[in-house]
Amino acid sequence: MSEPRPSDRHDASESDDTFAEIVDEATQRDPDLAVIEAGSRTLRTASGPVPGDEVPARPADPEVDKALRAVEQELAGRWGETKLEPSVARIAALMDVLGDPQHAYPSIHITGTNGKTSTARMIEALLGAFDLRTGRYTSPHVQSITERISLDGSPMDPERFIETYRDIKPYVEMVDAQQPYRLSFFEVLTGMAYAAFADAPVDVAVVEVGMGGSWDATNVIDASVAVVTPISLDHTDRLGTTPAEIAGEKAGVIKQDATVILAQQPVDAAQVMLKKAVEVDATVAREGMEFGIVSREIAVGGQLLTLRGLGGEYEEIFLPLYGAHQAHNAAVALSAVEAFFGIGAEQPGSLDHDTIRRAFASVRSPGRLEVVRSSPTVVLDAAHNPAGARATADGLSEAFGFSRLIGVVGASDDKDVRGLLEAFEPIFAEVVVTQNSTARAMNADALAAVAVEVFGGDRVQVEPRLDDALEAAITLAEEENEYAGAGVLVTGSVITVGEARLLLGRH
Repeated sequence: MSEPRPSDRHDASESDDTFAEIVDEATQRDPDLAVIEAGSRTLRTASGPVPGDEVPARPADPEVDKALRAVEQELAGRWGETKLEPSVARIAALMDVLGDPQHAYPSIHITGTNGKTSTARMIEALLGAFDLRTGRYTSPHVQSITERISLDGSPMDPERFIETYRDIKPYVEMVDAQQPYRLSFFEVLTGMAYAAFADAPVDVAVVEVGMGGSWDATNVIDASVAVVTPISLDHTDRLGTTPAEIAGEKAGVIKQDATVILAQQPVDAAQVMLKKAVEVDATVAREGMEFGIVSREIAVGGQLLTLRGLGGEYEEIFLPLYGAHQAHNAAVALSAVEAFFGIGAEQPGSLDHDTIRRAFASVRSPGRLEVVRSSPTVVLDAAHNPAGARATADGLSEAFGFSRLIGVVGASDDKDVRGLLEAFEPIFAEVVVTQNSTARAMNADALAAVAVEVFGGDRVQVEPRLDDALEAAITLAEEENEYAGAGVLVTGSVITVGEARLLLGRH
């Protein structure tokens, strides 16, 4: 693997620095985020300025693009993320032949149903603000597969992504030959992430589970901090049909003597988590008890928060994301980073407030109540289950106040689409149902049949092609005229949101 540049490394003695020294050395920089503006296809010219983007485009170099497509094709030939044989045997075997790279750095492990990626991004930004080199592994991606593996807040560049795949490919094939089933798409990417983090090297890895916890491929790390975002019903065919059953699977990320940062949960789910923590002597910090939101105000471009962390209150935090759910994610992220530094346990006091403010102000979360054009305003949100849709609906109503909102919904076939649509019914004047380009997409006509039952026939329009659906929704929004305050929300799936971003010129 590539040798790290001298500037990429911390002196070996830094691993023994005290918390106070780490804070003193905090830099003024924001994470180095990729800002790429290009145009795949623009339905209409946006009248307002388009903010910076964090989602990488295809490589500009044709040879690099060709090589990346070849890697994507090889990965796509493996089991997809929804086809699983629940076991960590294959990923453990891969880690073994790679020399256990996942043990080369401390980790923060994130599970839950909703809010994992946004929380991971916040944790990453906070750690980076204290001059720690971070690796972040999240899924799924919005547009580019390289988004899944980030170093220092930026998606891995395509050349490095290709190189990492080629480096571990012989070991992947060795494990494939020894196991009853080949490594899956997600398992290979997990192996790539852990190898890349060790090669960088990173000071800390922020890792989001793919699904569940106990048998998730990411669960070969020994994280000192386990984060559990809100649990609700999703992937019920794999994880269980009640919050308690799902919590039982997700509790697998809680390791011996770890600290658990527990977001607000259904009572039965919380009980399961607390029982597991007792079994492994883990310390638990609960939202609403040991940490939480003190106050929250709507602000231009986001919200202004006062958060209570494990080490005290942090005032005047500007978070450039919309919705109460993101404020809760921020409280969880702050406490996770405090726990990582030992605040509330080994260390008295709190983190540097100005550093915390700078970090939160830098956070972006593409595809989460993200405004991608104006006049009419088009918002993208990757809500794909009823709980996520309810949070999105509340956040949208609170922050935007549209006089008339048109929904564009394209969902996956294995989701609770009725629950999703019912969550949006109170805020959508009309809904345009569509489908994305993947095999998992629910057929537009089948989705329309459910939508008619929820909305009534006069509020539902069917456009199987996503570009036609966007055009139809924008036209409906414009019928009130440009001063009426109508808007469009594109939602239902991360894949639908990613494809809509491309069509609207964001990539």
